Amino acid sequence: MATEPTHHIAESLLARAHSPNTANTIFRERVKHRPLLLRPTSPDPALNARSQRQHARLQKAKLQRKSNKPKPLSAKQKRALCIYDIPKPQRRYAIYEPLHRMWCDYMRQILGLSEGNKTYVDANAAGPMLVSADYHGALLEVSRSRCISRVGLKGFVVKDTKFTFEIITAADELKVVPKEHTVFRFEVPFAGGEGEGEERKPLVFEIQGGQFEARAPDRANKKFRVHIDPDL
Repeated sequence: MATEPTHHIAESLLARAHSPNTANTIFRERVKHRPLLLRPTSPDPALNARSQRQHARLQKAKLQRKSNKPKPLSAKQKRALCIYDIPKPQRRYAIYEPLHRMWCDYMRQILGLSEGNKTYVDANAAGPMLVSADYHGALLEVSRSRCISRVGLKGFVVKDTKFTFEIITAADELKVVPKEHTVFRFEVPFAGGEGEGEERKPLVFEIQGGQFEARAPDRANKKFRVHIDPDL
């Protein structure tokens, strides 16, 4: 059976760095007679009736705090309650026409068309603005897509999700259009519609849906780089 060492290792280490008196003082105060601090614990409920009542009050207050705090809904519960679905009475084309006019004013402002007589847009400057813009209320039309049946689909954007555009068509139908492998076309008319006796044609833009595979708030804070996209 191994015997415990009679000489503490801390004494040897202190003796190397200090004089004998200093080493003995440090060892006695910092190691041998070091106070052991204990954290006070809660009273045992089984000791007396007072401790039992105190424990019961604490448990009741803890349960009440938990019950008062609302629990967030899970993704499954949100889908079951149809929280983000548009009700059928609100799936009407005419409801979103005022929203589209507001969106046109918004686009003219970010493109700098509402201040003066500017009639053109620089592609290098307007590209990042178009990608980071909000498209709720835009009148989008599918100009190219790998799914031929989607070509020509046109309507107001009512929901811009990460991978899809949800639009309301002129037939009051809700269509979900994937962004991937799809090119969308939209127009931005000039304010007033006329200039110096002749009608001014609206600006026409085409955007790659693959560049918009992000939520609208995320696109507003994201920096995009110009690169060549694969052909549809």
